[in-house]
Amino acid sequence: MSSTVEKRQRFRSLHQSGCFVIPNPWDVGTTRFLQHLGFSALATTSAGFAFSQGRPDGGVPREMMLNHIRTIVESTELPVNADFEGGYAIEPEGVAESVRLCVATGVAGLSIEDSTGDPANPLYDIALATARVRAARKAIDAAGGGVLLTGRAECFFVGKPDLDDAITRLKAYSEAGADCLYAPGIRTPEQISAVVAAVAPKPVNVLVGSASPLTVEGLAGLGVRRISVGGGLAMVAWAGFVQAATQLAQSGTFDGFLATRPPADLNSIFREDLRMRTAAPPAEERHV
Repeated sequence: MSSTVEKRQRFRSLHQSGCFVIPNPWDVGTTRFLQHLGFSALATTSAGFAFSQGRPDGGVPREMMLNHIRTIVESTELPVNADFEGGYAIEPEGVAESVRLCVATGVAGLSIEDSTGDPANPLYDIALATARVRAARKAIDAAGGGVLLTGRAECFFVGKPDLDDAITRLKAYSEAGADCLYAPGIRTPEQISAVVAAVAPKPVNVLVGSASPLTVEGLAGLGVRRISVGGGLAMVAWAGFVQAATQLAQSGTFDGFLATRPPADLNSIFREDLRMRTAAPPAEERHV
């Protein structure tokens, strides 16, 4: 396995030029399969993991999420960015403690959101939101500084699609120490270009979690450095499962199984993957 330091260095280098896709697995199998496909980095998905545990998005407690993040990190050679929601605290001091614990899982990056979870007041005041990012930055620096910090402006996700407010927030988070900026929910080339220009030269992450006319090539042309899919892949899996299970329950038919990937393919992929992992020497032996 690659060392934690190596993963963090590789992850930072990916943000320096070009554009890369960072898909979001939700368990060890999806993690290993995405690595098999040749992606250069991965990110956890709070929604994908929550649904796999029979919980709503945002309903996973901190310790359970930390254990999940650690499991994903330890199951891949790729750098992993943690969807760390709002840092599992309101006050900056609590965010800093959560970030310290997340860094200890071996992640290469993590993100902090500015949404409150309260529909009546869905976003933290910008001063508090910025202080939370600053606290996360200090916690990362105290741990060695290798983890890449993403600041998230959740305006579009919480029903307040104000581009000017999102940009104001992202610029404040950048000044507070965020390495990468992210406004999930922006979709048009005009919105994306405005965010890229506003926070330049820092990299921007764009979410494409559903069917879209956008392409990787097109987003790269807009100056986007990183593309994530959030819970998109998990939703695709759930859609197939729900359709097949519902048909079976309601009509007694098996048509929903038509799109199933032949089990032999997955058996072959995971058998070879397991063989390579068990044959490789421990990381500490390979980097003496």
